[in-house]
Amino acid sequence: MERRVRTVAVLLALTATVAACGRAEDTTPPVGTLQVSLSRAKVALGSPVEITYKFTVAANAPDLGGRSVFVHFLDADEEMMWTDDHEPPTPTSGWKPGQTIEYTRLMFVPSYPYVGPAKIVAGVYSPGSNDRLKLTNEDRGDRSYKVVDFELLPQTENIFVIFKDGWHPAEVVSEGAGRVEWQWTKKDATLAFRNPKRDVVLYLQADNPATGPNAAQQLTLSVGDQVLATVPLSATESPVRTYTITAAQLGQGDMVEMKFTADKTFVPALDAAMKSADPRELGVRVFHAFIQ
Repeated sequence: MERRVRTVAVLLALTATVAACGRAEDTTPPVGTLQVSLSRAKVALGSPVEITYKFTVAANAPDLGGRSVFVHFLDADEEMMWTDDHEPPTPTSGWKPGQTIEYTRLMFVPSYPYVGPAKIVAGVYSPGSNDRLKLTNEDRGDRSYKVVDFELLPQTENIFVIFKDGWHPAEVVSEGAGRVEWQWTKKDATLAFRNPKRDVVLYLQADNPATGPNAAQQLTLSVGDQVLATVPLSATESPVRTYTITAAQLGQGDMVEMKFTADKTFVPALDAAMKSADPRELGVRVFHAFIQ
């Protein structure tokens, strides 16, 4: 019995040694360090958050070539919820040894079915080969690096916005590990929300991908007879814009009704160039209308 126990112990030791030898040490010099920070440590689902990326290039770093940044959002069980892979605004091909590159991206947290502790894992890779660069951060084993922890809060933490009148049903398309959702307005559409009785910020992302003569080029936002903002629309860009709305502009009522008015509308089915059978009257395509 004692001999059998010694034999098993030796086999286990040999197995551990072989496994350790099978993991070749990554001796490649790191090309830099990555730091990531969030504008808030606790983020409600559906809300906007600013993510700041700071890369410090190593003094002896080689030419990095054209690379992208992978950004994976994981839950407490290490399951990926969504991604924000992107190309830095300053291409990596232009990064110089010793240089620091810093930029901020605004993203809306998807309405994912999870709340609780979460983390961001990130790194730099080649889109063509998926080859990842080595960084000085603590390696998770595949040249991916945990860069920040945060907490996901339920969507009920946000001001609840009602898409009241003048909206077509939401449309959704899958994009990578996430999805993109939007709603078209008619000529006029109304958003309603409980009056917080204090200044708020409206985060608005809207565009009009149509290019015909009847495509909307401008969106007017108003509460009652007060014009809050005039929003230019583009067929090629849909930036997130922010507008500060004062408590006085919101009025004294318990509920606020914000009106969206498109300067033009079009019907895809009536435009031969669009080759569409869509009979709806379309004004503006709205991706996000968030009150904070």
